[in-house]
Amino acid sequence: MNKYSISEFIKKSEQKEKGEGFFELETPRMLEVNLNGQVWAKAGSMVAYEGHIKFEREGILEQGIGALFKKAISGEGASLMKANGQGKLYLADGGKKVIILHLNNESISVNGNDLLAFTPSIHHEIKLMRKVAGMMSGGLFNIRCSGVGLVAITAHYEALTLRVTPGKPVITDPNATVAWSGNLEPQFQTDISLKTFIGRGSGESIQMRFEGDGFVIVQPYEEVYMQAQS
Repeated sequence: MNKYSISEFIKKSEQKEKGEGFFELETPRMLEVNLNGQVWAKAGSMVAYEGHIKFEREGILEQGIGALFKKAISGEGASLMKANGQGKLYLADGGKKVIILHLNNESISVNGNDLLAFTPSIHHEIKLMRKVAGMMSGGLFNIRCSGVGLVAITAHYEALTLRVTPGKPVITDPNATVAWSGNLEPQFQTDISLKTFIGRGSGESIQMRFEGDGFVIVQPYEEVYMQAQS
């Protein structure tokens, strides 16, 4: 058979049953949700589905006054939708790699732009990083996920996890920071000399500082977030 034939392409790329459960990595950059009920997902992340599934955008008041502020300044970085029904749902986000994590009475904070999906058993809370609001136009929100269940996050290229231990803080670029353990509270700092060296008004001049005992996930890419248009 010709290796470039349509039938050969279909054979190599078609969906395959892996039997991995509710969340399944169909490809490194595509999440399959074997839906029988409800799942939360990033708004706009649906690329295809089979079966009977209805989508509902998260109500603006479901997260309280913080969500109203979010809508005003942060664009779509932390917008969620509910998918209800039965079938197969395929989610992706800009070709980023998908990471599936199982929380067992644990918590993780995820940059609002890097959270792809989570099961309804997971408690989620959108948090505004107030101290950095005046410094940068995007990446202002993170979503804290906790409890027991599955969480799918995304990262550009291969993610790197850095351990944070007492007395050895980790400093990161906010635009390259994907997630961190829920017990850590990042502090923001500026480096004027680095800002001058880089020669731009944001990015490395603003840093996230993690202290304590936990971990930080970073990506080899600086994601720049679009600000909402009025």
